[in-house]
Amino acid sequence: MTRKRLHTEKPSISSEPDEIELIQSKASGDLGDLFDSSDSDSDSDRAEESSEEEESEESDDEEEDSDEQPTKSDSGQSEPSGETKENSGNALIQATKPDEYEYDSSDEEDIRNTIGNIPINWYADHDHVGYDLDGRRIIKSWGKEKRDELDEFLRKMEDPDYWRTVRDPQTGQDVVLSAEDVEIIKNIQRGRFPQGEAAMGEYIPYFTQDEEIHPTSSHPPQKRSFIPSKLERDRVSRMVHAIKMGWLRPPPPKEDEYDLHFFDLWGKEDPATKRLNRIPAPKVLPPGHEESYNPPPEYLFTEEERTKWEAQEPEERRVKIVPQKYSALRLVPAYKTFINERFERCLDLYLCPRQRKLKVNVNPEDLLPKLPRPRDLQPFPTTLSLVYQGHTDMVRTISVSPCGQWFASGSDDGSVRFWEVATGRCLRCAETGSRVHQVAWNPNQQLCLVAIANDEAIFLFNPALGDRLVVSKTDKTVDEFTRAEDDSGEASPIRWEQCAGEQHKAGFRMKLIHPQPVRSISWHHRGDYMVAVSPSGSYHGVVLHQLSRRRSQCPFKRTRGLVQRAMFHPSKPLLFIATQRYVRVYDLAAQMLRKRLMTNCRWVSSMDIHPCGDHVIVGSYDCRLTWFDLDLSTKPYQTLRNHKQAIRQVNFHRKYPLFASASDDGSVIVSHGMVYNDLLQNPLLVPVKILRGHVAKNDLGALDCQFHPSQPWIFTSGADATIRLYTN
Repeated sequence: MTRKRLHTEKPSISSEPDEIELIQSKASGDLGDLFDSSDSDSDSDRAEESSEEEESEESDDEEEDSDEQPTKSDSGQSEPSGETKENSGNALIQATKPDEYEYDSSDEEDIRNTIGNIPINWYADHDHVGYDLDGRRIIKSWGKEKRDELDEFLRKMEDPDYWRTVRDPQTGQDVVLSAEDVEIIKNIQRGRFPQGEAAMGEYIPYFTQDEEIHPTSSHPPQKRSFIPSKLERDRVSRMVHAIKMGWLRPPPPKEDEYDLHFFDLWGKEDPATKRLNRIPAPKVLPPGHEESYNPPPEYLFTEEERTKWEAQEPEERRVKIVPQKYSALRLVPAYKTFINERFERCLDLYLCPRQRKLKVNVNPEDLLPKLPRPRDLQPFPTTLSLVYQGHTDMVRTISVSPCGQWFASGSDDGSVRFWEVATGRCLRCAETGSRVHQVAWNPNQQLCLVAIANDEAIFLFNPALGDRLVVSKTDKTVDEFTRAEDDSGEASPIRWEQCAGEQHKAGFRMKLIHPQPVRSISWHHRGDYMVAVSPSGSYHGVVLHQLSRRRSQCPFKRTRGLVQRAMFHPSKPLLFIATQRYVRVYDLAAQMLRKRLMTNCRWVSSMDIHPCGDHVIVGSYDCRLTWFDLDLSTKPYQTLRNHKQAIRQVNFHRKYPLFASASDDGSVIVSHGMVYNDLLQNPLLVPVKILRGHVAKNDLGALDCQFHPSQPWIFTSGADATIRLYTN
């Protein structure tokens, strides 16, 4: 079986693009021209070799025919004899042979610097490289050739040897590669080793990329090459059994003799990350002029500065010690706080963090909730429409009639004024003689009745506004109180008195006298019950009044804390009692405590209940507005801190998803509060408008705010004795 003889010619060097890129990475230049020139040189060399071989063959044949016949050249001329040829050859060799003592021809590397094995890049920022025997600096010969990219491009286009120029990393100089060096680089890239052709002969590519018909070796594969060895299987099974029985254990890892072991103060840290994220210990600040034993005069304390320094806390002092002046260093006494400062320094070294925390790159906009735009949540009050003036002192309370045509206002000047909403005209004024704390319009539209909280008394006032039949029915209902019998078994501390004479002509119909001042009143949604609050802490701090039976009762034997507000549930027999820190929900039918809401506030100032009855908002004097979802939890669903000063009043709109808060900073913030019927969807709370208009007086701003019952309007009253109406 014969095998095809492989092609033994030396493959020519071709100028491929990938080879150009590879050689360019080695020689840091464009070697395109090199490949063209080298290919031409190699072709010419091969042509000369082939011609010489042919001549040698012809000369051998001719010598066989006639040994004594002189040889002729290709041109036909006779060649000289052997002796003459040998003499001329020796003369030519002696003429072309260089002088071996003209330069140093040792095989050692040409090291032109005097820095030893130090990398040349260490001297990149200096203008010298090493020192001579006299200790003088050796100035760089290539230091002035620092070129930028533009100069490098121009040099590449103008210098014909740029493609074969490389930088010597040891000397830092540019070296021009010769044709032989480029040929060696090509052979290395192609996997050819630089071996002598005379000793090894020509390179024969036994393994090429070309697919051959016949294999290199025709010996069939042995059977043991594809059958598992039974001997190896038995050996592996014995080793596995020995490992299971504990007879064979892996050798312990060898410890590096140069590896130094230190005590790790932070045992849980990874040594690799400890070096990367290590934080050096904090350094002690250098002493200043204040700590000198002879400081300048401007650093010495006066008596006033010394007194002020002693009155400050140690953390607030700008200077830790009092500067003192001594005439000599030997007169300086011992430092009193030396031990304390050394101990604090030890704490700094022991407790300081030893690892840097990775910074999380978070977009601040991603942390903000995605809220709708305010203009998409309209309507809500935005514009000041009317200003009601007439009171001479601050207006503490306002109340809007159920029809929305009139509203009442109470002031510290002792008057209660009734206004027409549309025109801003004061229709009636009632004098109570003392400060009015709160007014509340009866929610029953069949009655024209207003409750006025005036110190220890609550007046039931008939303003005689609206339909005459409603006004007469109100008087008739009040007159029937006297005919009703008191069916209570216990004597009530509240006295009911019917007004007569001048008070009856002025509009006062009934007077409820309390043992303590009344600060807050609230009606039941049916208009028959009313709850009054006296923040005194006694058992009659919360009193329930029933108008149809003229009966009053105290539901609690004692109150837990000072009661601030009390309100009825819109549809259920529940009573909400707000103390300084908690809001308690009582079931009047079952006479038991249902819930206790934790407001997380220091002092509750106001409270209101959503028309659906499942949500409550609470305002406090520490600038917090707290929203409670009664079906979700007894803790706040959300806390809003939009005001800078105390919140005086909070209020829900009965028709639109709006709620507002009035503060001592003179502003009223209107917010959008959408409550969904889906229990799985949380309420949407978005502040939409800040209403400013009231002027702060005696640290008091906006004192009350009430929504219109049917329109997206809001009434506000303040310490500037004005009432303002904001509309959409």
